[in-house]
Amino acid sequence: MPLKFYNTMERRLVEFQPLVEGQVSMYCCGPTVYNYAHIGNLRTYIFEDVLRRTFETLGYQVKHVMNVTDVGHLTGDGDEGEDKMLQGARERGRTVWEIARFFSDAFFEDATKLAIERPNVVCPATEHIDDMIALIKKLESKGLTYQAGGNVYFDTSKFPEYGRLALLDRQETSVARTSYDSNKRNLRDFVLWFTRSKFDGQAMVWDSPWGRGYPGWHIECSAMSMKYLGESFDLHCGGIDHIPVHHTNEIAQSEGATGKPWVKYWLHGEFLLLSKEKMSKSTGDFLTLQKLIEKGYDPLDYRWFCLGAHYRSPLTFSWEALEGARNSRRNLLDKVREWKRAGEPLPLSEAGKAYLAQWHEALENDLAMPQALSVLWAVVKDTTMAPGEKLALALALDQVLGLGLAQLSAPVEEAVPSEVQTLVQERLSARKAKDWAESDRLRQEIKNLGWLVEDTPQGPVVKRAV
Repeated sequence: MPLKFYNTMERRLVEFQPLVEGQVSMYCCGPTVYNYAHIGNLRTYIFEDVLRRTFETLGYQVKHVMNVTDVGHLTGDGDEGEDKMLQGARERGRTVWEIARFFSDAFFEDATKLAIERPNVVCPATEHIDDMIALIKKLESKGLTYQAGGNVYFDTSKFPEYGRLALLDRQETSVARTSYDSNKRNLRDFVLWFTRSKFDGQAMVWDSPWGRGYPGWHIECSAMSMKYLGESFDLHCGGIDHIPVHHTNEIAQSEGATGKPWVKYWLHGEFLLLSKEKMSKSTGDFLTLQKLIEKGYDPLDYRWFCLGAHYRSPLTFSWEALEGARNSRRNLLDKVREWKRAGEPLPLSEAGKAYLAQWHEALENDLAMPQALSVLWAVVKDTTMAPGEKLALALALDQVLGLGLAQLSAPVEEAVPSEVQTLVQERLSARKAKDWAESDRLRQEIKNLGWLVEDTPQGPVVKRAV
């Protein structure tokens, strides 16, 4: 079947046809590095990683560009509030440059732990100020800007298509003044360059034709994406929270500058929820990957948890759900180890090729991962397929899953310690006496020693915990 995605701009599934056959140009909004990424942020990057891996599995050559916002992103997604970098520096008693380096490194460490492939191009905003200034000058030459109160604004009234991505009401955008910035002519006008803000002591400033200052957040992505991908490219990804402001403003300034269609397909990932509320760093109500690790979870348990939901569906986090994902992933790893112990991967039979075709069909249907995972579990449960063929399929599917199955080693038989054997026999006696509480207690004691006991019709089976 043809590769299809839900294009936010059209609000429907559309067939993917790249601008250049066999190649994909892809831009993803990166982190604002004033704090640790929370697991809601990381869900979006996992979705984008699955997207990239899917393209590569299907034979496309991908150029993946991601920015790092290390200046200019205010605490409000519009133009209100304080620069998040300054906020982070003040709270931690460090310079903004130290904050940027520290949290950039922390983000990429998290990404590595989650098996997220590094983008081909990573572009920090502070290294592309000249590109932003050049783009603002181009907008200025086309009459799309105005200066007020020391800042340079984009005039949304001069861009008739403004707001089409977010389906904004044009009448709403024509309000003359706002409560938070009286310099704006229209409600949705936005700052391209600040020389004056509400906060003194801005540490990150550069010379510009409009005075010494710093760029607005939105201009960063337009300037850097076009620098590395050209004035028109295939895909732009991000979270759904970017639709009404950030991505809407990016379109206006990019297409306003070039007069060309900027992005062909827009893909947006849904929120991760805590008790039905969006996870947010600004409220302090968020979990980091490190907190999951401290509770004993492998980062890939969280990746597997995210893979269980469609990227366009809200996903509610709970410790119970994460525990279920961990157990599910461990079961899969156990199966793969068993297949490895049986021998090497085998060529696919017609049945194996059919499974692989079903897998690709699910991915090609807007990254339908729940459907794709059902194919994987069908392979696991297939009683007619040889272990070597199952292994070959698992390794092929893992090119997208990113679980590191190729690095797993076959299990090594290990003698069960006498202490554990004694507990297993005591538990067997408790089960025969129908003392289920004692049976459960002994199972936990065995687990605490690093072993698992599984009840089978032939008796208890003991194996080393993963």
